Amino acid sequence: QVQLVESGGGSVQSGGSLTLSCATSGSTPSQLRVGWLRQAPGKEREGVAGITGNTIISYADAVKGRFIISRDSAKNTVFLQMNNLKVEDTAMYYCAARNSPLYGSQLSPTAYDDWGRGTQVTVSS
Repeated sequence: QVQLVESGGGSVQSGGSLTLSCATSGSTPSQLRVGWLRQAPGKEREGVAGITGNTIISYADAVKGRFIISRDSAKNTVFLQMNNLKVEDTAMYYCAARNSPLYGSQLSPTAYDDWGRGTQVTVSS
């Protein structure tokens, strides 16, 4: 089992940037899959970005070219750098993880077993 704690959320104007952090503990092997997922009020939870190890990376179409997911293995931390934020990005952002065996899409909420409590991101026009 992996424990995850998100931080870095807040309020920002459209066009601005925020960087979210996900601190992991427990079982954190190098092949651990970590994802960022978000849920806006009245909408389904959706995948934003996912990373397995340091090389297998996926992004949702809505954030490609704007968001960057990365991992600091020494600190057991995964980041989500969010640039050129839009009002549509407003949501609760969750960090999630899955140990081996890996399955499904890195952007699917069903591909993850362990979840953080979330951090709110609010983008104003």
